Amino acid sequence: MENEALIRLLSFLGLFALFASIEAVVPRRKRVQPRKTRWITNIFLVLIDSITLKLLAIVLPFLAVGAAYDAQVNGWGLLNHLEWPLWIKALITVLFLDFAIWLQHLVTHKVPILWRFHRVHHADRDIDVTTAVRFHPVEIAASMLLKIGLVYALGPPAFAVVIFEIILNGSAMFNHANIRLPLWLDQIVRLVLVTPDMHRVHHSGIRREHDSNYGFALSIWDRAFGTYIAQPEEGHDAMTVGLRWQDDRPSKLGWILRLPFLQK
Repeated sequence: MENEALIRLLSFLGLFALFASIEAVVPRRKRVQPRKTRWITNIFLVLIDSITLKLLAIVLPFLAVGAAYDAQVNGWGLLNHLEWPLWIKALITVLFLDFAIWLQHLVTHKVPILWRFHRVHHADRDIDVTTAVRFHPVEIAASMLLKIGLVYALGPPAFAVVIFEIILNGSAMFNHANIRLPLWLDQIVRLVLVTPDMHRVHHSGIRREHDSNYGFALSIWDRAFGTYIAQPEEGHDAMTVGLRWQDDRPSKLGWILRLPFLQK
């Protein structure tokens, strides 16, 4: 797919600007930490993660989209052996990869070594559009390796992988955004998609609650597998976002990069 990197970048920047603007006008919660400090840290993490993926691309011949092209050329993967319409293959790709990301997310909460890296995401004491891209570079690299393996196994059309990446980034920014949706609208949207109120439960400081609502795009997986919690027990305004033991250090880049190696 020509210019796929540019398409993804423009989609990311456009959706980021949209959700950042909306949460500035109709915020759901008051901030605990200054936005400027948090945003600098979270955006620098994005830059470090991007560099990590560039370095990974030097070691590996292909990342996710390239792997889809390679699988197609070599006839690898399930879908490359099926004479189905492209739209069906694209739909299967999006559903399969969204479920895989849901399962991966659940595993990062259950396996102690993976949780050490994933808690960088949960250590954010506020939750807004920048939280969607706040991940430790080790987790980003591991997630990409998993995605490449899944792409080779599935053999999806390359354009469908690009569509999934755009959906994944867009939905993550949407459901992390500090946006106040009307309750009636939230109840309708969350029947299919993960809403900000639904995902905020996942960022609760209460362990039972942040071990729920793992979905990024579709809400159906949590409902199907019994990991869905509708609302936080302390309410959205009073709930503690982040980790119970933390202080103001999660807004500091150096501390966040060291967090997986600290005894907490």
